[in-house]
Amino acid sequence: MFSFRGRTFERLDFIIAGAQKCGTTALNYYLKRHPRITLPPKKELHFFDNDALFTGDTADYGVLHEKFGRARAGSIAGENTPNYFYWPPAMPRIHAYNPSIKLIILLRNPIARAFSQWNMQRVRGIEPLDFVDAVRAEPQRLTTLPPEQLRKFAYVDRGRYAEQLARAFALFPRAQLLIIKYEDFRARQQECVDQVFRFLQLPTIRFRSVEAHDIPYQRQIRPDERAFVLPILRQDIDRLETLLNWDCADWR
Repeated sequence: MFSFRGRTFERLDFIIAGAQKCGTTALNYYLKRHPRITLPPKKELHFFDNDALFTGDTADYGVLHEKFGRARAGSIAGENTPNYFYWPPAMPRIHAYNPSIKLIILLRNPIARAFSQWNMQRVRGIEPLDFVDAVRAEPQRLTTLPPEQLRKFAYVDRGRYAEQLARAFALFPRAQLLIIKYEDFRARQQECVDQVFRFLQLPTIRFRSVEAHDIPYQRQIRPDERAFVLPILRQDIDRLETLLNWDCADWR
């Protein structure tokens, strides 16, 4: 149990769980503007994907709760760490913490998502390889790098959304998950954020839409690079369409 001004919280009410490079920063920006939503000052607390915090039978949730500051009376509390969607142990840990929690997940064309992550790692000076070479190197990296490193280079693997959703669906009723297509979010931000507010059972508010919080790209993806990655992810895109009853033709 943890206390903010005006309310005592037993557990977080919701988590933006992913996916990385799919608009979670922009969504965080909008949710912070709602008077009845409490988010920690720092995005991405990385509690449920920190294996070092889950070595015993129970985790110290105080480590999570102490990251929060003040809140208004009548508010709900949540956090935003997009790696939770990808990291396999995270969902069971979240379920053990609060089986009634609501999860918000944004999904982007996985090829564009992979290229965006690669750009981010290039800007940070982490990725020495060009995009296609990095995709070719990924399978070996995923089997040889330590956990804290491999997630940085999982460009294609993070885009296998169907298997990640299957992990979540095995633990949580679908009514507790709100899944938003990133391309819809970019095109109709107010409409999609209103959907999030309703999902959280909060009144909608008006806000000024802003451009997405993207890291500036060094360059855009080339057609030959897109064509190289599509066969790798096509089967997962097909499976996702069936799982969510989405039309993902634009992703192909």
